[in-house]
This record gives sequence, C-alpha cells and structure tokens, in this order.
Amino acid sequence: MVSSSRRELLKRAGAGALAVAAIGGGGVVWRLVQQSVLQPGAGEAYAAWDADIAGGGTLSLVRAAVLAANAHDTQPWFFDVTDRRIDLFADRARNIGSLDPLHREMEVSLGCALENLVITGRAIGLAPVVALLPDRVDPDHIARIDLGASTNATSPLFGAIPRRRTDRSAYSGRAVAPAVLAALSQMADDAKAQLVWLETDPAKSRFGELTVQATTAIIADPQQARDDFLWYRQDWVEIQRERDGITLDAAGLAEPVRIAARALPAEDRAALQSGWLDATRTRRVATAAAFGLVIVRDRLSTPDRVSAGRLFQRVHLSAATSDLAIQPLNQLIERADRELSAGLAPYFSDALAGITPQGWAAVMAFRIGYPTSVPNRSPRRLAEQVIRAA
Repeated sequence: MVSSSRRELLKRAGAGALAVAAIGGGGVVWRLVQQSVLQPGAGEAYAAWDADIAGGGTLSLVRAAVLAANAHDTQPWFFDVTDRRIDLFADRARNIGSLDPLHREMEVSLGCALENLVITGRAIGLAPVVALLPDRVDPDHIARIDLGASTNATSPLFGAIPRRRTDRSAYSGRAVAPAVLAALSQMADDAKAQLVWLETDPAKSRFGELTVQATTAIIADPQQARDDFLWYRQDWVEIQRERDGITLDAAGLAEPVRIAARALPAEDRAALQSGWLDATRTRRVATAAAFGLVIVRDRLSTPDRVSAGRLFQRVHLSAATSDLAIQPLNQLIERADRELSAGLAPYFSDALAGITPQGWAAVMAFRIGYPTSVPNRSPRRLAEQVIRAA
C-alpha cells in the first residue's frame, strides 16, 4: 500500500532510476541502509522460509505449518508437539478484531496451517490422522494430529510449501483456461468445502465492484480501520521484532516504487489505507483473471471453516506449481461478518448471497491470474516460537 504523498512523488519522479534519484537526499539514503530497503525478505524475521521441512522429524511439520497462508499475516496458532502427536490451537490474542468478529478468517487460517502440516507428514513417512475439535472443554483446541508410520507419499504440493507466496502485484491480464480452474476445483476432497469460480460477467464484475465498495466501507468504519492498521509493519526493527503483519515489501509494488516508498518515513493510517483502496481498484480487481470463492454449508461452523482453509491452501500450493498467482480478497466477506456481528443493515451480506450458490456460504475469497513479478516474502515466526513448552 502506498500513500498519496508517496504516489505523487513517484509520479513526478518517473520510473526506474529516476524514482530512486528523486529520493536520493542524505536522510533518505540513510534510511535505505537503516531500513534494509535493498534487501527485502532478509533478516531473522524471514528465517522460517529457509528452515528444513524435510529432515527434522515432527518439528518439520510445524516448520511447514507456519508457512501457510493466513489473514493479515497474524499467524494465529500455536502447537503442542510430541514424537507421535501434534495438537493445533487457536491463538485468539492474534485476531484482527472487528475485521474478523466471527473468527472466520482465523479458523480458515488454521485450516491452511493444518493442510501444510498434513502434506509434510505424508512426505516424510508419517501417516497423519486428524481429529477436529477433539476437546469439548477447550474450543481453542482446533485439531489433534496423531502420527503413525507410513511410506513416503510426497505430493508435488510439498515442494511448493516454501515457494508459495501471496502475490499482490498486478497480474498479466491473460485468462486462466477453464480446464485449469476446473482442475483446481477438483482439489476439494471434503464435502464440507467446495470451490466456485467467478470468471465471466456479470458475476465477475459484480464481485470486483463489491470488493471495492467493501474496502471503502472498511476504511470508513473507524473500528475496522483501526483494527486493520494495527497489523501494518513499516519499520524494519519492528518487522524483525514482531515477525508478522503487513509490509510494503510484500505489497506487490513495482520495484522502483517499492524502494521509494520504503525509503520515505512511515505513513499514517489514512495515507496507507488510501493506497490500499487505490491498489484494490486499479491493480487487484482490475487485473484478476478470475475470482474464487471457497464455500461451505455453515458459515459459523468451525469444522467447515477449517476444511475451507485446507482446500484454499491446496489450491494456493497447486497454483505455485503452475506459474499462477493468488491473493486473498476477503473485504466483502469481512463486511458481511461485520453486519452480522454488529446488527447492521445486510447490504454486503445480501450482495454476497447473490453471487454464491444457493444453500452455500462463502468463507474465503481470492483472485487468480498469471504473475508479472516475483513476490517478496512475508515475515514469519519460527516453529520454535509457536511450540508451547511441555
């Protein structure tokens, strides 16, 4: 996300070397160094991406799990680990507040982590057996994974785990063939969650319009705007300390723009969210080849939402093996959740129902297309930081 002042500077400076030259004052040059602007994805905050997910026993499974897609890079999980069992728990202190009042995105994120864990277990010769909500007393105990011995069953998805990225840049505009989308839909192996595509108008254009409207509504909602801004990380020291959140390096900016934006002082909430709205309208919605909806029967069911996360993670990993780009676009569903939780008029809820198959509810939305650049990594906590002491 780029603030209006940063955008105006770059418009005046032009592209490429001119953009860098325009910010070449002494103070800004110092920030280029102090903020590691020319080394995105470096430092301990990114070490989890280089960890061994094949040779570390049960620790490898957690190392893979923490690389999963998750809302706002909040990483809302922790694990109990033994040689023969891993227990996955929700860390509800790491929620996004009024953006996720029903904990839908948190539970979808936990499903993504669970899928990485299961894929990795099978790849290193284990037989993961998953039990959802195994403890009736503790609703935060999302899954118990018992680990028996088996032969290696390496999926192509396993190799994609450390390579998967959320791609927030402009996509190429090239259409994704219907057969490719159909193959991704067939990755649904659980009746609880299915995948539908909005690839042609009017459904495609309607979703795009609603996503821009929902982004505008989030920014105009003081509580949602504050809760969103809490997860922005603009300072290099903060990124290295927190190892989470939304960064400019991973925002999908063209490289000269990214360098210029990172070299300038941190921006306030209004400026950053104005940039988010602009990027949503002109880059993310405008260049999507299609939009995907992960749908379930019961939008309030934890098992359904975990299953939705597992399906989305499989689709995202498969895309990473096929030169396809994916980015979650959940603003419309976030506003629908806000309406339900706060008793607001159901404008977005009704609109979402109008583009969702009857009898189903959308709990995850994303765009898909062909990339135009290589996305940077997002910060992550190490597996060792999310395993509870015995």
